[in-house]
Amino acid sequence: MLAIFSKGLVNPPQELHSPASLTSSMKPKLPFEILNGFVSSNPTNAFSMRFGSSASLAYVPPHNPSSTYKRLFSGVDEMHCIFMGNLNNLCSLLRQYGLSRGTNEAMFIIEAYRTLRDRGPYPPHQVLNHIEGSYGFVIYDAKARTVFAAVSADGGVELFWGVAADGSVVVSDDLKVIKESCAKSFAPFPAGCMFYSEQGLISFEHPKSQMKAMPRIDSEGVMCGANFMADVQSRISGSSGGGSGRGMPRVGSEANWALRGSKA
Repeated sequence: MLAIFSKGLVNPPQELHSPASLTSSMKPKLPFEILNGFVSSNPTNAFSMRFGSSASLAYVPPHNPSSTYKRLFSGVDEMHCIFMGNLNNLCSLLRQYGLSRGTNEAMFIIEAYRTLRDRGPYPPHQVLNHIEGSYGFVIYDAKARTVFAAVSADGGVELFWGVAADGSVVVSDDLKVIKESCAKSFAPFPAGCMFYSEQGLISFEHPKSQMKAMPRIDSEGVMCGANFMADVQSRISGSSGGGSGRGMPRVGSEANWALRGSKA
């Protein structure tokens, strides 16, 4: 999978940038080069969507459909989700949200995001802590112009993120794609963490702890982005845990939810 978000729409941690990208023999690429390269490397089955200059999403179906880990793409009401992995408690989550049994993991993630966005009864970290399984996902909400991404705490699914030549953020499960796109400015997306474009990077396991950046050194001895982890000895300023205690800014309305019915 591949997701590209323009500078300003998504502002990643500064430590993800590496000065070595400027002097590396492999230069970071521009978004259109990254997207075209991804699609051309999968000419028979790649699917891509562009949202003006703000965002691009690309998806390749799994080579082995019977694999334990699923790879899904879904879009509903201008919300688009790429999902990888497996949710162990999907059936109970569907009952909790009042969704049909035919709802797949990507569609569920969209509905859970919609609940957070439109009603915000709980902060996002509480919702993610109720999800069991190995997963990684990226949501782009074209209407609200927001991005929401997360990786499960067990690290069973890996995502990587980096910075393109124009400052755009690139997310992929393919390390080769990230290296070729971002030169030295990339890192693994931290397990047990979520990124929301309105609030930044947060550990949903330790939502009141600050995120700490640890410089990464590659095999050439060059600084290559940073690994991020929750500093459990520190706390985000504010009695509610900073951004971790707030729900997402609402976009929908009470009237819309009355029409849709209640989804706890």
